[in-house]
Order: sequence, then C-alpha cells, then structure tokens
Amino acid sequence: MKYRHALPQLCGQRLLSDGGLETTLIFQDGIELSGFAAIDMLTTPERRRHLRRYFEDYIEMAIECGTGFILESPTWRSSHGWAEAVGYSADTLDELNHLAIEMMLALASKYDTPETPMVVSGCIGPRGDGYVPAERMTAEETRRYHSRQIEIFADAGADCVSAFTMNYADEAIGIALAARDARIPGIISFTVETDGSLATGETLAEAITTVDEATDGSPAYYMINCAHPTHFESALDPDSGWTRRVVGLRANASKCSHAELDNSTELDTGNPDELAESYRRLTDRMPHVGVIGGCCGTDMRHIRAIADRHFENRLCVA
Repeated sequence: MKYRHALPQLCGQRLLSDGGLETTLIFQDGIELSGFAAIDMLTTPERRRHLRRYFEDYIEMAIECGTGFILESPTWRSSHGWAEAVGYSADTLDELNHLAIEMMLALASKYDTPETPMVVSGCIGPRGDGYVPAERMTAEETRRYHSRQIEIFADAGADCVSAFTMNYADEAIGIALAARDARIPGIISFTVETDGSLATGETLAEAITTVDEATDGSPAYYMINCAHPTHFESALDPDSGWTRRVVGLRANASKCSHAELDNSTELDTGNPDELAESYRRLTDRMPHVGVIGGCCGTDMRHIRAIADRHFENRLCVA
C-alpha cells in the first residue's frame, strides 16, 4: 500500500499499464481460461511463472521508457458471483484474489524506484456481462456485492482498486462506495458503444456526473476502457470539468462494436500505429491523463507504439 495515499498518476506522472491480458493469454499464448477468467493463471506454478513473465515484459519496457507501471491484478472476473462459471468455490476465489495481490506486490517490490513507481491495483469487473447491462443491481446491492473482493484487495495491501468495463452508473456508484468503506482509492472505468455512450444510453458526462454526485466525488478518478478511441474521442470535451476526471485510457485494438467482437471467432488486433496516433491526439487535448494502456486485442506491440509517442526515452522502441 505504498502509494495508497499518494497515487503517482494523480501527481503529475504518466504511467504505463499492460495490454489485453485475457485476449493475449487465450489467442496468442494458446492458454485456456475458465470463463475468460485470468485468475486461472494462479492455480499452478507453471502458469504463475507465465503470468510473471507477462508482467515483467511490460514492466521492463516501462522502465526503459523512464516511467512507472500500473500492475492490474488478474482478477477482472473473480468476484464471488462468478465462482460457479469459472469453476471455483467462493472461498477458493477469495484465496486466489489475495494471492493475486501478493504476486503484484512482489513484482512491485522488485522493480519500484522513485523514478519508476510500481502501483498495485486490485482489478474488479462487473457482476454481469461487460458489454450487456442485464440483471442490473441498485447501487446499494452493488455496494454489498463488491465489498467482499474490495476488502480482500485492501487487506492484502493494494494501492487502489480499479473497476473496469462498467456499463451502468449504479454499479459504479456501489463500487465507489464499497471502496470508500474499505478506505482504499477507487477508480471507475466505463466502457462505451460506438456512439460514445454507455449501453444504457447514458453519456459519459451523465455517468460520471451521476457517480460523483451520488458518492460526493469518491472515485479517485475515471477511465475509459474496452472501446476504440474512435468510439469516444468526440465525447470528450477538454473544456468540461467532468472530462478532467478522466485520467486513464485503456482502449481496444479493434474498431468493431461490442456486438461484433462478441460474435467474432478471431482476434482483431487492429493497427498499433494507428491506435497510438489516436492516443496521442487524445492526450494532446487532455494532458492530465496519467495512465495509458490497452484492453482487448492489444499486446506489447500496441503499448510500445503508444509509449513511443508519449515518452522521450527512445529506448522504449523495439
């Protein structure tokens, strides 16, 4: 919890994060994951070694670029409601969630320096499908549901918790409140459709404003993930106060819609250079962005291309 009370990405430093963990493991490394759950990677020594190598490759690239790194735990689909779908008991998932933070902390301890801070984030996913907001919960139901995983992350020593692929405001509100209850910074990352709005029809402005109003501005900041920049860049008005709350970007490689991605049998990795240019346009307009990484379909090629356009140290170019 070294950075829990002073996250470097909020103190003027721009950090890298990794690409699409699950899509890399499944489509590029040929690893089967139960229910798309990367928590599977903690179940055997061989898989844990593979996961460490995955993160170390990204960490070493960040260090070559002269910056730090956000270590997002491989726990996006490991809240207790997913236990049956991913083939574990709720108690086993609790143990794996704790182990995931322990692994991230060990990596952070190995590589952390004042110039290259290593921030450990407990990754949270939606209770339901990341693309379809079915079986929606109230904010209070969400608060109770997600508190179990958030408390494990806080007790294990994470610096923050990050909720990715949020597709309706009430779940984001509940997570923000649960993080506040656990006294750990909570980060909310929304995903949007090709028109820049959430699947519910809420705009990003409406969703962020709603969460901030319901939680007294509890989230440390907001992010956008699991959508291509062309889907949301027009929705970001750099002169609006809510846009300044967007501090992180983890975009998809593909320009396809969520429905098209769901129905695809092959991974669309898009164009790394084109994606990097999109990031550069966004960060030129939004210099306060402190976290840049990738989501589905992105890998080391995409993050290298993005890093090349954001950091002066050219060693980060392959």
